[in-house]
Amino acid sequence: MDLRKLKTLIDLVSESNVSELEITEADGKVRIVKAGAAPVAVAMPVMQQAAPAQMAAPVAAGPAAPAVEAPAEETGHVVKSPMVGTFYRASSPGAKAFAEVGDQVKEGQAVCIIEAMKIMNEIEADKDGTITKILVENGQPVEYGQPLFIIE
Repeated sequence: MDLRKLKTLIDLVSESNVSELEITEADGKVRIVKAGAAPVAVAMPVMQQAAPAQMAAPVAAGPAAPAVEAPAEETGHVVKSPMVGTFYRASSPGAKAFAEVGDQVKEGQAVCIIEAMKIMNEIEADKDGTITKILVENGQPVEYGQPLFIIE
């Protein structure tokens, strides 16, 4: 859940007569409980949502822990997210992806979009080369500085 949205929800609970609020979205579950004068927000990952995505991955990929280690072992240039938002590989759901594994990219060429606050921001390659790995799934939230692509 977007931090701005979470802050807005906390403010709404603190200014209202509501003592508890719970919201479930695709990317998680948030429960805000007013404790005395200050509300407390607890964000909990929704395991039911994550399990199908793991089952859809190839069996050879293994659990999530080795996937986290893989980028550290990768060679090449890492394109990182310049902002917090939602990662999209194409300009619209049915459109062709900006970049695929094996594509040659030039510095300044758009490789993905990150949506932040309903604004679509094109993210450009910061180096010429070949995309060897895409590290984020389409539609997934990304953090500032999170690796998105490996270019060699």
